Amino acid sequence: MRKLYLRIYLAVVASLAVFAVVAGLAWRSFGQPWWSDDTLTTVARNVLPPAAAAQPEQQAALERLARDLRIDLAIFAADGSRLAAVGQPIDPPQRAGRQRGMRMPPVWAARLEDGRWLAARAPHRGGPGIGLVFLALILAAIAVGAYPVVRRLTRRLERLQRGVTALGEGDLSARVKVEGRDEVARLAEAFNLAAARIEQLVGANKQLLAAASHELRTPLARIRMAVELMKERADPERKRSLEQDIAELDGLIDEILLASRLDAGTGLEAEETVDLLALAAEEAARYDVQVTGESLTLRGDVRLLRRMVRNLLENARRHGAPPVTLTLRDGELAVCDAGPGVPVTERERIFEPFYRGARGSGLGLSIVRQIARRHGGEVRCEGNCFVVRLGAT
Repeated sequence: MRKLYLRIYLAVVASLAVFAVVAGLAWRSFGQPWWSDDTLTTVARNVLPPAAAAQPEQQAALERLARDLRIDLAIFAADGSRLAAVGQPIDPPQRAGRQRGMRMPPVWAARLEDGRWLAARAPHRGGPGIGLVFLALILAAIAVGAYPVVRRLTRRLERLQRGVTALGEGDLSARVKVEGRDEVARLAEAFNLAAARIEQLVGANKQLLAAASHELRTPLARIRMAVELMKERADPERKRSLEQDIAELDGLIDEILLASRLDAGTGLEAEETVDLLALAAEEAARYDVQVTGESLTLRGDVRLLRRMVRNLLENARRHGAPPVTLTLRDGELAVCDAGPGVPVTERERIFEPFYRGARGSGLGLSIVRQIARRHGGEVRCEGNCFVVRLGAT
């Protein structure tokens, strides 16, 4: 049983049930009326008439005593014959000992100084099942009363768990309601403080990254303008190399900004129905790559999916060898080349940002994985093939 509230609830109810059963058994085993043999002898000496009194006088005295004590009483002669009785019948003292072992209230018998016997028994108030029914009712009442208390505590823990899960999935605004003043409430306060601090740090980092990227674009624009102005006098080879460096730096800034936006976001910015085969064909045409396969329709962000396909094709063009192929079949998009492929030891690490390995460095493949996961899918490397599985509609 995995639910915490059920475990706590059942533990409480079981403990109370054991306590109730033990208390009932102890009461049944050790509970005794207020009288004893000595008490009965004292009462008889002061209340009952002499042994020589007539039977009606003894009956009347016994009735007065029974009315005040509310018990069954009987007087027996020395030979065991009944002289008077009130209430339920009581056997002669010679058989009273056997009654103690029966499922009925015990009989206390006292021998008087004149040879008579006085026997007493508390009225029988029900069968043995009455006590069990009473205990069952008590247990049911406790169970009904304990459930909302236990459930209220664990429900707060469940809300806290949902908040932690939301924060772990990227929702930096996730907070939980603080209820009460106990340890759970203090834990919720600590979580809210930590979440607020994380949101603040990530926000500051995002702003710093955006500002730095913006500042980098300004000198890039000036360098590009200077290259255009010196077009007539510059060495063509040197100019072409400088333009390539500027393009790479500009592309890196775009990837940094996109990766930052994917890290900070929790969902798709624009979701619509996309034909992935048509989208892949459009991007493949820019790289002169043939596309084969079957149509796949899904809900997603067109710009992100286009960027995912473009990064895979760019990676194959830069670090692989022709021919490059793009195939879409059985819900999977595969981009393959004729290069040596990625070693097994690097096939997971290659998706880390700026990892330097068999396929170069940068953010391209890291962004591919982020986009695939944002669409409920995953990407894997199979040597010289990169395979993306996305959920279709």
